Amino acid sequence: MLLEKLAKIEKRFSEIEAKLCDPSIISNRDEFTKLSKERSDLDEIVPTYREFRTLLADIEEYEGALEGDDDDLKAIAKEDLPGLKDQRGALEERIKLLLLPKDPDDTKNVIIEVRAGTGGDEAALFAADLFRMYCRFAESQGWKVEIMSASETDGGGYKEVIASISGKEIFSHFKYESGVHRVQRVPVTESQGRIHTSAVTVAVLPEAEEVELNIDEDKDLRIDVMRAGGPGGQCVNTTDSAVRITHIPSGLVVICQDEKSQHKNKAKAMKILRARLYDKIQAELSAERATQRRNQVGSGDRSERIRTYNFPQGRITDHRVGLTVHKLEAMLGGELDGFLQSVRAHFQAEALKDND
Repeated sequence: MLLEKLAKIEKRFSEIEAKLCDPSIISNRDEFTKLSKERSDLDEIVPTYREFRTLLADIEEYEGALEGDDDDLKAIAKEDLPGLKDQRGALEERIKLLLLPKDPDDTKNVIIEVRAGTGGDEAALFAADLFRMYCRFAESQGWKVEIMSASETDGGGYKEVIASISGKEIFSHFKYESGVHRVQRVPVTESQGRIHTSAVTVAVLPEAEEVELNIDEDKDLRIDVMRAGGPGGQCVNTTDSAVRITHIPSGLVVICQDEKSQHKNKAKAMKILRARLYDKIQAELSAERATQRRNQVGSGDRSERIRTYNFPQGRITDHRVGLTVHKLEAMLGGELDGFLQSVRAHFQAEALKDND
């Protein structure tokens, strides 16, 4: 069954390559773009299948040698077959992963929202630490981070910070970060040296394009302007630059006041609103598809604790995956790639089980 499916994919790949050389297709921009994208989607699976097919032929040849009369070939086959069969198993698992339905949001930019939870000032300080961690990781990947909205505390923490991260395949990296992040450490204000536990919530939303959401600004939105509050000096408080947008059908409210320009605040607020609406719609669809997926990040449930950062022991534990690493300082410094890949591999393995 698997080989038949792969053979059909290879046939389609060849058909697409032939069409992309056709002058009539080249001159049709929309068709050429559509076919190029389809070819790109198959770019990894087809070479892997061809490698797998060659490997299967080699295994068959060696197995045939074991049945033959040539003692030298038998000895070679006996020695090489176990390694070839291990390769077959690994390639088959890789192919199954490549055949999993692609998340259409994986290529999107994201809106990331970090909020202090239980723990007061210490939670706000850890929210700032987490946000810095994500920013440093994004910068190491060459991605752009733009703060959309921020509510700072006097101690240098964040009650809430919302930012957009743009680049390549952003959501595929951050999609499993949504949830409650717990920190265990001695706060700087703790004179007795006692360890406190605080929590921060993280929400990662795929950025929605205008074509994906039909919002009638006249009927669906109530837009209020007001004087901005908080730090920023006199100029921030003397003009009606802050914008509050209420999406009437859903009741979602977004406030932006960081910019001095009302126009810029409105644009940022609309960007956040679209992302939240898109996330809400996707969460509702996910809940309808299968109840067993409720425990997976992306279902819309932000209440479950997903990770603990233990400072005294210098460790980070992801409770969904059962993964613990003793690289807390390095990870807070932005060295997240390996950890995020391990988390992603876990959820891919779970998806494979569901697909069997």
